[in-house]
Parts: sequence; structure tokens; C-alpha cells
Amino acid sequence: MKKVAIIMGSDSDLPVAEKAVQRLDEFGVPCEVHIFSAHRTPDEARDFALHARSSGFGVIIAAAGMAAHLAGAIAANTTLPVIGIPLKSKNLDGVDALLSTVQMPSGIPVATVAIDGAVNAALLSVEILALEDESLAAKLEAVRAADKAKVLEKNAAVEARFNR
Repeated sequence: MKKVAIIMGSDSDLPVAEKAVQRLDEFGVPCEVHIFSAHRTPDEARDFALHARSSGFGVIIAAAGMAAHLAGAIAANTTLPVIGIPLKSKNLDGVDALLSTVQMPSGIPVATVAIDGAVNAALLSVEILALEDESLAAKLEAVRAADKAKVLEKNAAVEARFNR
């Protein structure tokens, strides 16, 4: 099975990134976590991206806040799918990172999830890997069915309480 790389711009991003790690673990998807900055360690970030495919990765998640150039810098140096997680910041609540991550130029796509959306980044990674892995596809179907059952159970409780 291909691995998922989770790249953060700083160790302060770890609380969000850990949510992606946990979700990937639930699906049995191997992952590695690294800190590379688009601005402070551009050579290392580029080198990682250039060699990610040959290192066994199938998807790269890039989490960054504020200027949030990390996902684009990674995507510029690989043809693997890159998923950007814009991170919340003190100043603009992550809107700056969202806009930086989502506004990639034509030819350098970055899939972008919600601000601090690590769980969805992990799930999108699993969906991508499941294109070639039937066991992952089956796990995704089971999770969706369980999520549906939970919502319908809550609906039944609300209906019983309020609909007379």
C-alpha cells in the first residue's frame, strides 16, 4: 500500500496534523510526518517532493497557516496528489491560509479542505488510495454506513422528542 506524507510548516501545526494521522491509522494507511517550510527550508521541501513517488508515497498532505505556500511549493515539485490544509491563525482566523492554498495557478493543482480540516484531508487521501485498493474502498463504505446510521439514530431521537 502507498504511504501518505503529512508535511507541516512548523511543529505548532502538529495538533491539527495529528488528527489526520489518527484518521489514517484507523484505516490502516501508513503515513510519515515531516516539518518542511516553503520559506525556511525550501530545498528540503523540494527534495522531499521530488522523491516522494519513488519513496512509496501516493498522496501528500501539506498543512500550513498564514501565507500557506507549502502545498503549492510541494505540488510544484511532484505529480502526486497534494491536499492542502489551511491552518487557523491568530490574525485572520485562517482565511489568509485558505486563500493562499486554494489559489493555485493552472497546471499546479492542490486539493484544499476546510480550515483545520485534517480529518477530511485524511479521508480524501484514503479515497485516492482506494482507487487501486479494494480493501480500502470497503473500509470507506463501512465508515460511511456507520456515519449514516449515527445520523439516522439522532434523527429518530429528535423526531420522537419533538414531533407529536
